[in-house]
Amino acid sequence: MVTIGATTGGPPNPLPDDPQTRPTAGQGKEPQTEPQATERRRIATSVLDRDFKFTLTALRSQNDPLAASVRLQVFTFKDGAWRESDRALVGEVDAWFWFPLTGRHAVCEFSTAGTEPAPVAVSLLITPSIGCSPTENFQIENGQIIPA
Repeated sequence: MVTIGATTGGPPNPLPDDPQTRPTAGQGKEPQTEPQATERRRIATSVLDRDFKFTLTALRSQNDPLAASVRLQVFTFKDGAWRESDRALVGEVDAWFWFPLTGRHAVCEFSTAGTEPAPVAVSLLITPSIGCSPTENFQIENGQIIPA
């Protein structure tokens, strides 16, 4: 049996006897002056010859550490390198859960085709108990994403 993300055994960490010695939130920390960079994780990639490359990236919310957005990016191969030609959100901003998106089996469907316009279908895991999202369809025309 494998347990992930849990600890076992031993007593819990004791609290100080004097409530005045308990640390309070933010005590002893310097205020942040610059916004944190958004945590991101690529969850899928598809390459069609040297025509298109598609990526799905989870972007962790800066407002809610459990929420995330998903970005679909399209790249075209020009002058010997992949260059982004367009990007769009899959679903709404912060409408996904970070941990299911970045865990195993996060991508239920990610299909692409090299036709013009190129169809792209995306379905992602909402949670293990809920299952997969309805499929969201896009078309790629001349490197630009068009919701289908």
